[in-house]
Amino acid sequence: MPFRNLPRARSLAGRSTSPHALISREVITVDGVQVSVLRKKNRNMYLRVKPPYGAVEVTAPARMPQQDIVRFVRERRAWIDDALRKMAAARSRTFASPNVDPDVPVSTVSMQREGAAEGAFSWNEQSLERARQSIERQLPALLRKWEPVIGRAPSKITLRTMSSRWGSCTPKTARIRLNLQLGLMDPKYLEYVLVHEMVHLWEHGHGAGFQARMTDALPNCKELRRELNTCTIFEVPQVRG
Repeated sequence: MPFRNLPRARSLAGRSTSPHALISREVITVDGVQVSVLRKKNRNMYLRVKPPYGAVEVTAPARMPQQDIVRFVRERRAWIDDALRKMAAARSRTFASPNVDPDVPVSTVSMQREGAAEGAFSWNEQSLERARQSIERQLPALLRKWEPVIGRAPSKITLRTMSSRWGSCTPKTARIRLNLQLGLMDPKYLEYVLVHEMVHLWEHGHGAGFQARMTDALPNCKELRRELNTCTIFEVPQVRG
C-alpha cells in the first residue's frame, strides 16, 4: 500500500449553498478580548476558543444585536480564560527534536528551558522524511490490528502536512489522509486518529453511531481526543514554485 503525499485538492470555499453559510464577519473587543463575530442564518449562538493560539470566535444569528453578543461573551469569560491558559501551556510544548534518531520512538516532551518560543519547530526535508518514515513503520501493524476490529479497511492512506486537522476520510472512496506531524508524536495519537478515520468508513458524521463505535474500539477515545486538542499543529511549510 503506498503511503505517499498527493497534491492538495483545490479549495471549494465560497461555493457553499448551506443554509448556515457565512453572511458577515466582524471583530469586536469585549473587556480587552478580541472576538471574531461570524453572522449566519443560525437560531443559536456558539462560542469557540480555537487552538493553537486561542482565537475567540462567536457564531451568531444574522440579526442578533451586538449588545447580546457582548453579554454572551462576558457571561462565559471564566471559561474563555481557562481555555486560553490551557492553550498557552500547550504552545510551550514541542513533540520532537530535529536531531532525534528516526529509529527511536518519539514521545511528547515538555520544553523546560526559559524562552522556548512557539515557533521553535519548523518543517524541513529531514523532519518531513523522518515523520513519513515513522508513520510508514507503524501503519502495517496498526492496520493488521484494527481492520478486523473495525470491519473495514482504507483503500489508500495518504500522508501530508495539514494546518488545521489531524486526519480526514472520504467514505465514498475509503481514502484516508493523515497529518505527517503524527509521525513525530506519541504513537498513541497516530493510533487514535487512524481508528477515528477508519470508523468514518462506517459512520460519515460524529453522531451517536460514530461515538458508539469509537467507544467500543477505544474506551479512552475521549481522553485521547482532549489531549490531542491541546496540541499545536505545526505551521505548514510554504511551497515555492
